[in-house]
Amino acid sequence: MERYFNTEGCCRPSEHYMVKLTNRLEQIKQRYIDRGKYFIINRGRQYGKTTTLKALAVYLKPDYLVLPMDFQMISTQNFASEQAFATAFLKYMDELIPADNNSKNMFGVPKRQEGFSMDALFRWLSRFCGAAEKPVVLMIDEVDSASNNQVFLDFLSQLRGYYLNRDNRPIFHSVILAGVYDIKNLNLKLRPQSEHQYNSPWNIAAKFTIDMNFSACQIADMLEEYKRDRQISIDVDMASEEIFQYTSGYPYLVSAICKYLDEEIAAKKGCQKRAEGWTRKGIIDAVKLLLNENSPLFGSMIRNLDEYPELKQMLYAMLFQGKRVVYNPDHKIIELACMFGYVVHRNGDVQVANRIFETRLYNFFLSEEELASAMSNAAKLDSAQFISNGKLDMNRVLEKFVEDFTDIYGENDANFVEDYGRKFFLLYLKPIINGTGNYYIEAQTRDSRRTDVIVDYLGERFVVEMKIWRGNEYHEKGERQLMEYLDYFHQKKGYLLSFNFNKKKKLGVKTMILGDKIIVEAVV
Repeated sequence: MERYFNTEGCCRPSEHYMVKLTNRLEQIKQRYIDRGKYFIINRGRQYGKTTTLKALAVYLKPDYLVLPMDFQMISTQNFASEQAFATAFLKYMDELIPADNNSKNMFGVPKRQEGFSMDALFRWLSRFCGAAEKPVVLMIDEVDSASNNQVFLDFLSQLRGYYLNRDNRPIFHSVILAGVYDIKNLNLKLRPQSEHQYNSPWNIAAKFTIDMNFSACQIADMLEEYKRDRQISIDVDMASEEIFQYTSGYPYLVSAICKYLDEEIAAKKGCQKRAEGWTRKGIIDAVKLLLNENSPLFGSMIRNLDEYPELKQMLYAMLFQGKRVVYNPDHKIIELACMFGYVVHRNGDVQVANRIFETRLYNFFLSEEELASAMSNAAKLDSAQFISNGKLDMNRVLEKFVEDFTDIYGENDANFVEDYGRKFFLLYLKPIINGTGNYYIEAQTRDSRRTDVIVDYLGERFVVEMKIWRGNEYHEKGERQLMEYLDYFHQKKGYLLSFNFNKKKKLGVKTMILGDKIIVEAVV
């Protein structure tokens, strides 16, 4: 069977193209399993947790007796009481332990399980682990799917007690719990609107620091396998780096872009020209398809924004107002955003994790206001004027934006413009390029004073810097920064949109020659 890029469920090397996990598995074994650690792999949805656990279970078999459980396999009713849970847990273990295992023969699952309590379950587990020929490793995937908080906390409490006392009462050598939610945040999942109490007495876990994102090199190795199998010529270095720039290595997003490239974009070229899909333009087209898909990952993101209003407010302020959020691990909303995988900690600040998430969030926030936005409606009235011979006329976009923004919002104060001006430009731009072009915000340049918008339209790239006027010195610095950024993108022409509060400002659009660069500046 021909291998393919998989975005549904667990990945298998024999069936799917995937990055090599050997190095990651060896790190987990050496740093956590061999040292007998109790640890939690909590990452965002579709982050490769299940794939990693399944591969790890196979990797550890020569040295350990591995019990790979999935709490999704235990029904809701079995979390209704500790007796029901203990019975279900025992039956599950009975299926996992090899029939020829000596400890199973000595301490088989009790035949009479009705009324089996949680403490009776752990006494049996202690005897079983003590008799096992190899150290026993317990893996529980989807651990946060527990439907009854108290029963699960009772399980964690017993597990903690036995683990801490394992020198005297044998228990699992190592414990791995995997899910989106960390143990101490389970109440945030189960009762999001109530007064939350962290479950810290049960959280004895070692900090899991293994990077589960894919690097550009790992993506390149995967694409090399694809290239050999398909016998086509691909600029692997370009493709892997470009995919990494959009995804920051988020596993699902990497696989989704590759899947769209292989099955949608390259496939349309035909067998002889398949390589023509694996270009920079092809990747941009794949990103466009990804941003428009209704996937469980994005659906979960929107539900979480609705469920946690403070999270939504924080992301909105970061994206549209350039608000700097200093990383603080003790702030529950920051921690929640990191846990979901929507933001990361970089250089002391909180930043949106990748371009795909950022653009999807921008699209979501903009769509909430698009129908009621006068700026968006103004752009829609005659969007054809912005397209000339199939190309985007960015000069005309800026000219009309200045006119419409001045007519609609010209009387508002500086605070209004500073808070909302850049949002209105995106509201104006979105319907013009929608369906044909993409845009994303360059995170490295976004702050309260300036933001770079990168627009890709049918193979052409436009760099538009939006900034708040802070005087001539800052303005000249912004021009130099834009020129440097144009060099980075190998562009000769750039665009500067200045929101100027000076009463003597001159509105309109002008063209400047700075060195070997052309700068089109619009002032509103």
